[in-house]
Amino acid sequence: MNLISKIFFPTPVFAQGVWSDACVKNSDVATIKGFECLFGNIAQVVIYFAGIVFFFMFISGGFQYLTSGGDPKKTAKATSTLTMSIVGIVGVIIAFLIMKFIQKFTGVNVVDFIIPQ
Repeated sequence: MNLISKIFFPTPVFAQGVWSDACVKNSDVATIKGFECLFGNIAQVVIYFAGIVFFFMFISGGFQYLTSGGDPKKTAKATSTLTMSIVGIVGVIIAFLIMKFIQKFTGVNVVDFIIPQ
C-alpha cells in the first residue's frame, strides 16, 4: 500500500478493536489483557492524529507566509507556525526511532504493548 492511500484511507481504528484470544478468553467479557488491544488502538489513533495536525499546521503556516504581504508581524507568526509544525513532525519521528533503538539495543519489544503473563 503506498503512502498516499495510507494518508487518505487509513485502516479503521475502533475503541475495542478486534478482540483476539489474548484479549478475551472464550467469552465476551474483557480481561486485563484487553488493555493490549485498547492501548494499541489508542496509540494508532494518536499517531495518525498527530501526523494530520502537523501536516495542516504546515499548510496553514505556508498559507500565512504567502499571504503576509511583507508585514513583519504576520511573517514572524507564519515562520513560528512553520517551525512548530516541523518540530512536531520531527519530534514524533524521533520518538518512534528512539523506541525502535531501545528495541534493537535491548531486545525488548517496546513498540507493542504486551502485558506479561
